[in-house]
Amino acid sequence: MSDTAVAPSAASHRIERVRHETKRRLLTVDRVSHVTPNMIRVTFKGEDLEGFLSAAYDDHIKLFFPRPGETQPVVTAPGSSETEDGEKPIMRDYTPRRYDPVAGELDVEFAIHEAGPATAWAMQAKPGQLLGIGGPRGSFVVADDFDWNLFVGDETALPAIARRLAELRSGARAIVVVEVTDADEEQKFDSKAKVETIWLHRGKGEPGKTTLLDEAVAKLKLPAGEGYAWVACESLTAKRLRRILVEDHAHPKQWVKAAGYWKIGAVSVHETHND
Repeated sequence: MSDTAVAPSAASHRIERVRHETKRRLLTVDRVSHVTPNMIRVTFKGEDLEGFLSAAYDDHIKLFFPRPGETQPVVTAPGSSETEDGEKPIMRDYTPRRYDPVAGELDVEFAIHEAGPATAWAMQAKPGQLLGIGGPRGSFVVADDFDWNLFVGDETALPAIARRLAELRSGARAIVVVEVTDADEEQKFDSKAKVETIWLHRGKGEPGKTTLLDEAVAKLKLPAGEGYAWVACESLTAKRLRRILVEDHAHPKQWVKAAGYWKIGAVSVHETHND
C-alpha cells in the first residue's frame, strides 16, 4: 500500500511512501572492513536475507544485538517491544548501505563516534557472529527527476548519502555537505552524477555541538531549478538546518526532508522534522 504526496507546482516530482511486510531475520557476519578509520562496514549473509527489500536510500532497519556474554541476539516479534518471555532486546536503527540479492549480501556501516552497544559490537565484529535485523517497515521513495539534489549531514548520514549518490542517474547534479572529524574521515563517492562535496572538519569539537553545518548551509547558493534537500544528523541540528533551508533559502518545504539520526543525551532516537 502507498500514499503519494506530489508537489503542487510540479507533479512530475513524485514522492511516495511505500510500506513493506515487517519481517525478522537472523544473519551471519561474512566480513568486516574499514571505509575510514571511524567507519566500519559489516557485510552479512544468510538464508534469511531472501526477500529482503529496501526501496529507498534512507531506509532504516532495526539491528538486534547480543547482550553481554551471549552470542545469539534477542529478537522481538514484529510490532512488539518485548520477547515472549518478557526480555528486552538491545536494538538500534541503521541504514541498509548495500543489498545484493544475487550475492546474498547486506552491508551495514557503523559510524564510530560515541560509546554504546552498536559501537561496541561493530568494533569487535568478526566473521561467523550473529545479528538480528527487522524491517525496513517502509520506504520514502523520491523520484530522480529533480534538477539538483542537496545532501547535508554528519558521519551518521554518510551511508545513506553514499547509497543515493550511487543510485542517481547520469547527468544528475548533487551537492553534499558533511561534517566529520578530520580529513581521514572523508570518503570517495561512486556516482554517475555530477557531485560537488563540501567537507567540514570539527577537529576537537564535540559531535552535535558545532555550528559548522548551520554556517555552511546558510552560505550556500542553491542552484537554479527545482531541487530536493535531504538532511540527517544530530536531531536539534537537523531541525535548525531545515529552518535555514525553508525560511532563509525559501526552499519549498515539501522538497525538504530532515531527520535526527541521533540526539545528544538520548538513546536510540530517530526523529523526523516537519512543521
